[in-house]
Amino acid sequence: MLKKKKTLLSLSLIPQYLLITWLSNYPEFVEQFYSHGIYPFISRIFRYILGWIPFSFGDLVYTLSIIYVVRWFYKNRKALRKNTKQWFIDIFSAFAIMYFVFHLFWGFNYYRLPLHKSLDIANDYTTEQLISVTEKLIKKSNALHLKVTKNDTIKTDLPYSKSEILKMTPIGYENLKQVFPHLEYHPKSIKKSLYSYPLTYMGFSGYLNPFTNEAQVDGLIPAYKVPTTASHEIAHQLGYAAENEANFIGCMAAINHDDIYFRYTGYTFGLRFCLNEIYRRDECIYEDMVADVNIGILKNYREVRQFWESHENLAEPLFKLFYGNFLKVNKQNKGMESYSYVVALLVNYFKANPL
Repeated sequence: MLKKKKTLLSLSLIPQYLLITWLSNYPEFVEQFYSHGIYPFISRIFRYILGWIPFSFGDLVYTLSIIYVVRWFYKNRKALRKNTKQWFIDIFSAFAIMYFVFHLFWGFNYYRLPLHKSLDIANDYTTEQLISVTEKLIKKSNALHLKVTKNDTIKTDLPYSKSEILKMTPIGYENLKQVFPHLEYHPKSIKKSLYSYPLTYMGFSGYLNPFTNEAQVDGLIPAYKVPTTASHEIAHQLGYAAENEANFIGCMAAINHDDIYFRYTGYTFGLRFCLNEIYRRDECIYEDMVADVNIGILKNYREVRQFWESHENLAEPLFKLFYGNFLKVNKQNKGMESYSYVVALLVNYFKANPL
């Protein structure tokens, strides 16, 4: 009887996959009934249950799961030779459960309505519009930088510990919900990852655990990056699975924060994306524009770049390739490159809402 149940469970992967593929073609339905329907309830329940725990419960679960899987493979190594079919049924039945839980708890958000449609803004822009918004971001970033450092050649150092920054991050969402009511964030569940070292060497600054709904931040990244990284992961937690959308919402949350240091990280975060896109389009224009950016801001960019360069390794490209393909499977057709499409949202939002 147990073997029959496991067989049926493993075979359920086929109808699950077909159903999810079919629903992915109806983003309005997913938006209404999942992303604005059952998902906010699921997310809040998890945050109420786990948010108060000071460490990452999800990372602990991953650790125990890895130990269990290694132990299971070791114990069943002889069974593999005797009954390969049953061995694979056991694996696929477990995978079927994970596949179901992943989509129920969070994964369906990959198939929701694109954010630019929700905001009713355009999804394309001209180089002239990009340059105009970038010039305004440079002025705003320079002004904030000079206000906190009093010297345009000094990089900005946040006067808070990383734990303090995580506690302060939700304030940006409190302010942002005045503009976007659906971004209400309570209760909170954002933590340093127990896997900060592995995350760093994999090249990731944070992630959302889709099974526990905990927002995870790499505790090793420079403090300058923590406000926007934490805000980005909260956006995922609120149901915005696409990387470009989480970057945009995270940028907006930091920009709308009460604290000037958070606003500085938010504006310079958006500025970096825009400058990178200008460089891709016209290197000469980029050189002219970056010359107007305070040296201290460029030092903050360099600080982050040097941090990642110091942790480069042969395995990092493999992890990013895997994650890029994962995004493509989940309707993020540009994979890791989708991070850069935050520029379209920034340009069109600031075009409609001047800085």
